[in-house]
Amino acid sequence: MPHADAKLALRTARRIEKEIALAGWPVGAPLGSEEELRVRLEVSRSVLREALVLVEHHRAARMRRGNGGGLYVTAPDHGPATRAIILYLEHGGTGVADLVRARLMLEPLAAAGAAAHIGESDIPALRAMVLPPGQERGAPADIPAMDVFHATLGRLSGNPVLRLFLHVLIELTDRFATGEAVGRAGPVGEPVEHARRRIVEAVVAGDAHEARAAATRYMEGVAEYIAARPSRDRALRQDRPAPAPDGDAKLSELLAVRIHNEVVHRGWPAGELLGTETELLARYGVSRAVLREAVRILEHHAVATMRRGPSGGLAVTEPEPSAAVEMMALYLDYRRATREDLHAVREAVELGCLDLLLARRAEPRVTRALHAAVAAARDETATARVTFTEIAELAGNPVLTLFLHIVTELAGRHLRELRAEGGARGRAEVPDAVELSRWSRYSYGRIAEAVLAGDAALARHRLRRDLAEAFARLY
Repeated sequence: MPHADAKLALRTARRIEKEIALAGWPVGAPLGSEEELRVRLEVSRSVLREALVLVEHHRAARMRRGNGGGLYVTAPDHGPATRAIILYLEHGGTGVADLVRARLMLEPLAAAGAAAHIGESDIPALRAMVLPPGQERGAPADIPAMDVFHATLGRLSGNPVLRLFLHVLIELTDRFATGEAVGRAGPVGEPVEHARRRIVEAVVAGDAHEARAAATRYMEGVAEYIAARPSRDRALRQDRPAPAPDGDAKLSELLAVRIHNEVVHRGWPAGELLGTETELLARYGVSRAVLREAVRILEHHAVATMRRGPSGGLAVTEPEPSAAVEMMALYLDYRRATREDLHAVREAVELGCLDLLLARRAEPRVTRALHAAVAAARDETATARVTFTEIAELAGNPVLTLFLHIVTELAGRHLRELRAEGGARGRAEVPDAVELSRWSRYSYGRIAEAVLAGDAALARHRLRRDLAEAFARLY
């Protein structure tokens, strides 16, 4: 498909998904037949079908064939986006220390949230996770049992953003920890069940402060434990296959994952040809329609692209996470992540990035960027918007940076909805783009000043205060 048509198909998919979101995500509701959609959206049949490939891949809707057929709203899952993000982070050289740092920022927040939201019916199951059946006291920790414990805290937190991010972190930990075990003494110098028990009892008591503190101590112990091991500097493995698709996946999605895994196994050789369309059809034994749908999914995730012409074929591209970020935001939109959910997670992620920036402030590249942020804040004629996401890139933690991109994308969706509501209701209090740009330059310039001065407390104070002010201004 020509590049212009591919972009139009992507915009059309976004229009369909926006309609679904604005309607409150009515699972099972019909959106129209293919012909009705083509007329309403004013696109060609080929563009519409390309758009529907993406809508189905995002699990936003599914096309039914035959009598009573058409496009029907479905309940999305995070599987495709999670798989893409995991493989992107592995390819990008994400280290174990990056992973532990992200968990250190988010797991205490989950414990505190669980303390605020736990119901009495949840207590017996949570207490049973302190020492799972079959595990002896003081024995090396069982990684799967630890996963269930941490995932449960994420679920009990009541924050879908936090729950999803912890799911990704647990998946990444599992891919690193294959063959690893937490020792008998545990990562905090004591049996692991003792550390878990302190977290659990604080959660059960509804003591959010103590739950956060206990989880922080535990994760700091994990960080020390990892730092003392030979694997501390290891990057996450890049030769592992992608997590398997769910049972509802289409044949084209299964093929896309298969090709994706082959790219990973080859070391992601950007620019290398995987074969012509004819060769790929023979290799995989699928129809042309299935192959082309799979290629569209691979192109959407910047895994590979089909080159045309005599020397064309499916070529590996440089990985890029924007499609996965957008899919995560779409899923969280469906899960009705609130602005309060976003604010809580965004603060934790930005504080994690800020601490890393403080540690790296003397590095020339970081110093230059911080001085540029300060200068932009003082320039009355500047028009470009400075965001913390740009500054956070310098922190060097790809996990936290990617999470920040996701919450920023979802916050942008909320802001666009607010502006649409404000325009419809004649509201004037939602800040316009120029005002937001001016305020963000000033805000992050002041944070950069504190970082350059090495004043960690002041930098954290300004970040927290400015996030709270932004929340109050926008919502």
